[in-house]
Amino acid sequence: MADKSVKKVVLAYSGGLDTSIILKWLQTEYGAEVITFTADLGQGEEIEPARAKALAAGVKPENIFIEDVREEFVRDYVFPMFRANTVYEGQYLLGTSIARPLIAKKQIEIARKMGADAVSHGATGKGNDQVRFELAYYGLEPDITVIAPWREWDFKSREALLEFAEQHQIQITKDKRGEAPFSVDANLLHSSSEGKVLEDPAVEAPEFVHMRTIAPEDAPDKPHVFTMDFEKGDPVAIDGVALSPAALLTKLNELGRDNGVGRLDLVENRFVGMKSRGVYETPGGTILLAAHRGIESITLDRGAMHLKDELMPKYAELVYNGFWFTPEREMLQAAIDYSQQKVTGQVRVKLYKGNVTVIGRTSPYSLYDQDLVTFEEGKVAYDHRDAGGFIKLNALRLRVLAKRDQRTKG
Repeated sequence: MADKSVKKVVLAYSGGLDTSIILKWLQTEYGAEVITFTADLGQGEEIEPARAKALAAGVKPENIFIEDVREEFVRDYVFPMFRANTVYEGQYLLGTSIARPLIAKKQIEIARKMGADAVSHGATGKGNDQVRFELAYYGLEPDITVIAPWREWDFKSREALLEFAEQHQIQITKDKRGEAPFSVDANLLHSSSEGKVLEDPAVEAPEFVHMRTIAPEDAPDKPHVFTMDFEKGDPVAIDGVALSPAALLTKLNELGRDNGVGRLDLVENRFVGMKSRGVYETPGGTILLAAHRGIESITLDRGAMHLKDELMPKYAELVYNGFWFTPEREMLQAAIDYSQQKVTGQVRVKLYKGNVTVIGRTSPYSLYDQDLVTFEEGKVAYDHRDAGGFIKLNALRLRVLAKRDQRTKG
C-alpha cells in the first residue's frame, strides 16, 4: 500500500528501463514529486542521456541531479577498503558492495537539500543491494521513508512491466523487449554479471559475458612490467607518473584488461540467505591487491600484519552486508589506517596471461634486513645458538603433552 503522505522522493536513477518504470510508478502510485540522482561511478556508459529521459517523464529540470563521483568513489571507498586487503569468502573484491553506500549518501544529501521525505532504489527483493541501500539510508537519516518498488508493486512478469512502460510511453529499445541473457552491474572497480545463462554453476560462462578483460590465453606472449608507488597504503603513481585515485584505477584497469587479469567465476553466500553464481571482472583491483600486499610485506611488522589478516574477514563481511556507516566498520578502519602510516614505497609488478606477480619492492621504511637473513657467517645481528632456547621454550607444552600421553597410553 503506497504511503500517500510521501510528497517528494529521491530515486537512484540510471536512465535504464527498470528505473524509468520505477520513476513513472512512483508518480502514478504515490502521486509524489520525483527527484532523480544519477551517479557516474565509471560504469563505462553515458549518463547524460538520463537527463533527457527524466525530463521526458515529467521530472522538473531542477529535480534532476547528475554527478561525476569517480574520484570520491575511489578515494573515500575503494582505497580505504583495499588498505585492509579486503576479500569476501576468499575471492570476491566487493566491487558492487562498495559502491552502494556512496550512492545512498548522495541520495540522502539531496533529500535534505530538496526537502524530500523519501528515497527509492531499484534493487530487487532477492538480492543484497536492497539491504545495502537501506542500511545506509537509515544509518544516515533514521526517519527517512524508504520505497522499494520491487517489494511493493504487483507486476508478476517482465511482460507486465513492458505493458506498463508502453501504457506510459516509456521508450523500450529492441534489446530490452526480450529477456536479457544476464544482468550487469558495473563501476570503475569492476563489472558483475549474474542470472539467466549464468544460473547453472556447473556450466562455464560463455566468453561474451566478459566485457572488461581479454581471455588470458589471448593475452600477449610478452610480460608487462611496471612500477607502482604507494604513500600510506594508497597507490599514487604508475611508472613514476603521479595520478589521481580515479585516473590510477583507470590505468590499472587498462593494464589488467590487456593482460587478461581479474576474471572470477564465483558462487557466493548472499546476506539474504541464498547462494548466487556471478562472473566478476576486477582487473585493476586484482593488481592493486597484489601490489599492496607486496609493499606491506616489507613495511608492516609481523604482529600488525597478522592482526590485519585476522580482522579482514570481519571487515569484508561488513562491507558485503551493507554495514559501511556503522561504528564497527569505522573502528576497524581506524585500526587499519593506523597500520598504514609507513606503508610507503615502490612495488615492481609483472603481468602475464592472467597472472599478477610482485617481482620487487623497496621502501624507506623497510623492515627487511639483509644482514639478518643472509646465510653468510660473520654477520653480527643474529646468533644461531639463540634459536635453541627459543625452540625449547616453545616446545615445552608439547613435551609435557607427549609425556602425559606416553604415561597413560594403553
